[in-house]
Amino acid sequence: MNAIRVLLVDDHTLFRSGVKALLQRHDGFEVVGEAADSLDGVKRARELKPDVVLLDLHMPGVPGKDAVKLFLEESPGTHVVMLTVSESADDLVHTLRAGASGYLLKNIETDTLLDLIRRAVAGDSVVSAEMTTKLVKGLRAATGSATVVEDKETLSPREREILGYLAKGASNKEIARTLDLAESTVKIHVQHILRKLNLSSRVQAAVYAIEHGLATSSR
Repeated sequence: MNAIRVLLVDDHTLFRSGVKALLQRHDGFEVVGEAADSLDGVKRARELKPDVVLLDLHMPGVPGKDAVKLFLEESPGTHVVMLTVSESADDLVHTLRAGASGYLLKNIETDTLLDLIRRAVAGDSVVSAEMTTKLVKGLRAATGSATVVEDKETLSPREREILGYLAKGASNKEIARTLDLAESTVKIHVQHILRKLNLSSRVQAAVYAIEHGLATSSR
């Protein structure tokens, strides 16, 4: 299996050095580049086409949270994961709506970070556990009380059910185990959901489900 190619974008040199050393101590990860600000990071992403960008939220110039779309436009196959100290629900919702594949806090344990980077590259939504409740509250505060939207003409009952699990951050493997399905079948359902709702990532699907009151459709 090829190593996951990582681009680090953070204005703190010492932090970048620490994360780089951490990742390169483990098989399966390669830090292919670094940048101290978002615009230089976008340029590096365009050149290097990394699998994942670990992006700080608040930096001089263009904040990371406002640069997510730039990264995705310049390097479409790259997954952008925020790695930040901010526990703000507004920051969380802003970056996920922009298309980020995850939102992780910098106090994360090493093994958890490595696992969640792998999951992000595999297409899973990754949000630090302590931020999940804030995600739900932040979205509901932004949209008012969630109103269940009937999507019968768009999504099948099974797709609606799986969408509910996506809103909880469940992986394909976890969904397959819960619903007694093959993991490949779940993957196909997720692809259909994204296409039907015109979304680009599992995280965006989770945001959609919460905003439209579909997060409680799974049991």
